[in-house]
Amino acid sequence: MSDASAVPPREGHPPGLYMLFFAEMWERFCFYGMRALLTLYMVSEVFSYDDAQATAVYGSYNALIYLTPIAGGILADRLLGYRWAILLGGLLMAVGQFTLVVQQEFYFYAGMAFMVVGNGMFKPNISTLVGRLYPDGDPRRDAGFTIFYIGINVGAFLSTLVCGYFAKSEDWTVGFGIAGVGMLLGLVTFGLGRARLEGHGEPPAPEKLPANLTKVLVGSLALVPLVYLLLSEDAAVRWLLGVAVVVVLGILIITAIREERVMRERMFVLIVLWFFHMMFWMFFEQAGTSLTLFTKRNIDLDLGGWMFPAAWGQFFNPLFILVFGALFTMLWANLGRKGRDPSIPTKFGLALVQLGLGFYVLVWAASGVEDSGLVSILILIFCYLLHTTGELCISPVGLSAVTKLAPKRMTGMVMGAWFLSIAAAHKVAAMIAGETGAAGAEGMTPQETLPIYTDVFWQITLYAVGAGVLIIILGQLFLKRWLHGVN
Repeated sequence: MSDASAVPPREGHPPGLYMLFFAEMWERFCFYGMRALLTLYMVSEVFSYDDAQATAVYGSYNALIYLTPIAGGILADRLLGYRWAILLGGLLMAVGQFTLVVQQEFYFYAGMAFMVVGNGMFKPNISTLVGRLYPDGDPRRDAGFTIFYIGINVGAFLSTLVCGYFAKSEDWTVGFGIAGVGMLLGLVTFGLGRARLEGHGEPPAPEKLPANLTKVLVGSLALVPLVYLLLSEDAAVRWLLGVAVVVVLGILIITAIREERVMRERMFVLIVLWFFHMMFWMFFEQAGTSLTLFTKRNIDLDLGGWMFPAAWGQFFNPLFILVFGALFTMLWANLGRKGRDPSIPTKFGLALVQLGLGFYVLVWAASGVEDSGLVSILILIFCYLLHTTGELCISPVGLSAVTKLAPKRMTGMVMGAWFLSIAAAHKVAAMIAGETGAAGAEGMTPQETLPIYTDVFWQITLYAVGAGVLIIILGQLFLKRWLHGVN
């Protein structure tokens, strides 16, 4: 086993990064394949949910998807190690995805429950492993996370394109089945790439692994029925999230207070960033609900007689990440070499401003199409372009910040807490999307649904841009100083 503390050459990236790239790519193929189908599946004739019910279930599912990583991170830190946690989580996710191919409500909720539990083991720990490949102070880390993030979006792009196509013909079984195959490919890639990790991610007590693995597996299977019930109980999920936020942020604050000054102030920066990260995702995640339904009802999808699938609206985001991800990697690296790399709070602010402007272009375009109620698909593409450039300023940067700012002994737990911000964001996003629920009433015309969506999108514009400006100001006032050289 190689010395994990040894500083690798500064040229190139650790070989483990590229293995994790492909493993995460296929796992995200599974996740985003389901994401592209989920809302449209629920409002289809299979279940005939109204908009409010569909967005509530979607929000609960995604909230729980990002809530369980807290436990998954702790279990990896203390019992399984990151590698075994990832393998177990991926297996549970594959079971869930193949369960979804049965078009009955019981299997629908059971499949989502397996996905939730499995994701909790997989998601935080593969991100933590990426950070572990780089020693402290390594300037390649942000670029490495951006490369890793490109892998996420290769999977998202391919799955939205492939699985989303079957949403057009409403062949849901094939769509979910293909997503499940993607998860299996991710497991195989990760399982065969152990040597590339160079000893990172192994259990803290290898001799106890069989017993610990059995305990975690039994506990995970016992958790599935509980998640099944929560998915249909909107109020219960809100309560659970509220408790989780209070408890987890309380733990982070207490931990920060007990640390020496530098680590304490870095932890406080992380907590502030947590709130703005949540705000970004609660607006961004309209993509799977209100923006998808807006695309279906108020975007002109007729391209010369061929109808563009509404589910494909979501593929512009990963496509743009593939186009611009490498450019952002080079941008941060070049600015870093010149000592001009924007601070983490500034990058967060730029992300929120661009997100808000993305929604604004929809509002602006809608003001000129009241007669038809249909906005050009080019406007939707530009909206997703701005959302994507915003995402590249916050998501890989945030993941990297956690691995740099959190105490080493609890990186997995803090990474799970970071994903809790996305969990809370998803539930709030569903509540925001619920404000557009009237647009789903039977017989509504595009002219009638258009102002329902744009009124909500205008409010999002104001809050997102305002939050972006605020975090930039806070960064200049004190947050940048509290980073103590971390960038």
